[in-house]
Amino acid sequence: QVQLVESGGGTVQAGGSMTLSCAASGRAFGTYVMGWYRQAPGKEREFVAAISWSGERANYADSVKGRFTIARDNTKTTVYLQMNSLKPSDTAVYYCAQESAAGTWGSWGQGTQVTVSS
Repeated sequence: QVQLVESGGGTVQAGGSMTLSCAASGRAFGTYVMGWYRQAPGKEREFVAAISWSGERANYADSVKGRFTIARDNTKTTVYLQMNSLKPSDTAVYYCAQESAAGTWGSWGQGTQVTVSS
C-alpha cells in the first residue's frame, strides 16, 4: 500500500508560479508512473500531467502544456509539479496519483488546494 501526501498549495495571483510536491511512501516509488490530476468546483477530475518511472518521458494536458512541468526525484520518492503563468482557470484541488501494476491510477493523495486570483 502506498501513501501519497501533497504539499505546496495556496493562493497566488494570476501570472504567478507555484510548485507542488508529492511525497510517496510504502511501495517501490521508482518503478511506477506518477501523475497529477485536478478537480475544479463543479467539474470532474481531469488529467494534468504524468511522468515515466525513469523521469525521461512526460505528457501533459493541452491546457497546461508549456506552462507546467512535472518532475520526479526517485531518491527522495517525490514527484513535483512546477506551475508557471498561472491562470484563474487553474484553480482546483490538485491530486497526486501513482499508477498500479494493472496500469490504472491505483493510489491517490488527499489533494492540495491551488487558488489563482485575478
